[in-house]
Amino acid sequence: MKKLFTPYNKAALQLKNHVVMAPMTRSRAIGNVPSDLMATYYKQRSGAGLIITEGTSPSPEGLGYPRIPGIFTDAQVEGWKLVTNAVHESGSKIFLQLMHTGRIAHSSNLPEGYQVVGLSAVKAAGEIYTDTGMFEYSAPTALDEEGIAHIIQDHVKAAENAIAAGFDGIELHGAHGYLLEQSLNPHVNNRIDNYGGSIENRSRLTLEIIQKIATSIGADNVGLRISPFLTSNDMPAYAEAEVHETYVYLAREVNQ
Repeated sequence: MKKLFTPYNKAALQLKNHVVMAPMTRSRAIGNVPSDLMATYYKQRSGAGLIITEGTSPSPEGLGYPRIPGIFTDAQVEGWKLVTNAVHESGSKIFLQLMHTGRIAHSSNLPEGYQVVGLSAVKAAGEIYTDTGMFEYSAPTALDEEGIAHIIQDHVKAAENAIAAGFDGIELHGAHGYLLEQSLNPHVNNRIDNYGGSIENRSRLTLEIIQKIATSIGADNVGLRISPFLTSNDMPAYAEAEVHETYVYLAREVNQ
């Protein structure tokens, strides 16, 4: 217990203690822009040495839930500055969690003119909350390779925006059935191009995003959240040996 409250120092991360606050969606970003209320919320929790924010979309089509924040407009960057300033005043560090929901979305939760997208046109089973009630998940439109390239660049720009907003780093949400985990799962990703089929191809989206973000903002400022055996958000289970092989490969490549 004593160690919990002592400083943590490793590589580029120096924290006032060993306490880390995990991300939790709050749905308080009106118009998908962080607010004074959100700054107060994170300020109240800045006893932790490191805070990981709620899932934040790198692009409009990744805003699958109502009122979750983004990091792709100037207004959103300015809103997040309220949060990072409040947390830094208490001597804490804060990472932004980048979360593209992919097929775990409903079209009514997205800004006008955008549609739900995924690695494949495989609709998720279940329902999602909207401000007008519970509805089945929307059927996603499969991204073509140009669309995937756009998604990758959106993540890179979002990471750069996070640093501009004062964050100390970013965490990629590669878990819980969202876009990056969708790309890894062979039952959800049925592509036959460079982003589907083999373990190497299914890992490509995550690895390309990590590589480009690390090059842009520094590898020490990038984390990846994974949940290999979790089946939430309609993540179909697949052979345990293949799950193991997938995540061992992913971990080895990320370690580069």
